[in-house]
Amino acid sequence: MIAYEEVRVPVTGGELAVLRWPAREPGAPVVVALHGITANALSWGPVARLLDGRVTLVAPDLRGRAGSSALPGPYGIAAHADDAAAVAAALGGPGRVVLAGHSMGAFVAALAAVRHPERFGPLLLVDGGIGFPAPTQLSPDELLTAVIGPAMDRLSMTFPDRAAYRSFWQAHPAFADAWSDEVDAYIQRDLTGEEPALRSSCRIEAVRADGIGLFGEEVLAAVRELPVPATLLWARRGLMDEEQGLYDEGRLTAADLGGTRVTPVAVPDVNHYTLLTGDAGGGEIARRLVELSGA
Repeated sequence: MIAYEEVRVPVTGGELAVLRWPAREPGAPVVVALHGITANALSWGPVARLLDGRVTLVAPDLRGRAGSSALPGPYGIAAHADDAAAVAAALGGPGRVVLAGHSMGAFVAALAAVRHPERFGPLLLVDGGIGFPAPTQLSPDELLTAVIGPAMDRLSMTFPDRAAYRSFWQAHPAFADAWSDEVDAYIQRDLTGEEPALRSSCRIEAVRADGIGLFGEEVLAAVRELPVPATLLWARRGLMDEEQGLYDEGRLTAADLGGTRVTPVAVPDVNHYTLLTGDAGGGEIARRLVELSGA
């Protein structure tokens, strides 16, 4: 795992914790990278390593998670989008920066580009950003369970020590054959509290607001209103390493992206998580980010 620095960026209600992996050369392009709904900034650690100092990578802990867990609401995709713009303004240097997002972070990225076109250039959406209308028969909590499933259960669990939390994640089907020191560092950043009652730092009220917000009209419409081109990298396999991923050719056809500025690209042999945290998926993301930033 390569070295990073942690900085604080002023946002509405306080300060956002932001990890920064500096480029080798001063003046190199900056990429802002956004994590998923119950993740944190260190989920981008493998991509930072694979970028090999060609760009500066800046990744915030989104409001209500990890180092930013103390930030108050209001939560929601729009709040994260405005926070991302604040990060770009503080750490992005002059001009517009490339913006990337994984899972929920991809929805935030799309909305941020629409709300703050002066801050962001091309987008890289990683297994997210293309939404579908909510099933009308589901209650908000049922909808949230459908979106993130077992991840919601984890937020109310406690763990006696860090080894127990590691074991919990190592049993996850998505990581069964894809564990690494970088993944371990990422999941350990999530923990807060004291032994023997460690717990996730994700604030349940933030996750609930964000999960339901993924189906909001403004969020669903963002990819159709992008002022910049976007590439969608989508994983063939799903959150639990199942054969059905979040997207497939049929779902993307139904989404009717023909009139948008989004170019979908399938990434084989990865699931929703390893697309970001594994060398194959992370390498593809790093290559695209270097291309998009002109590094």
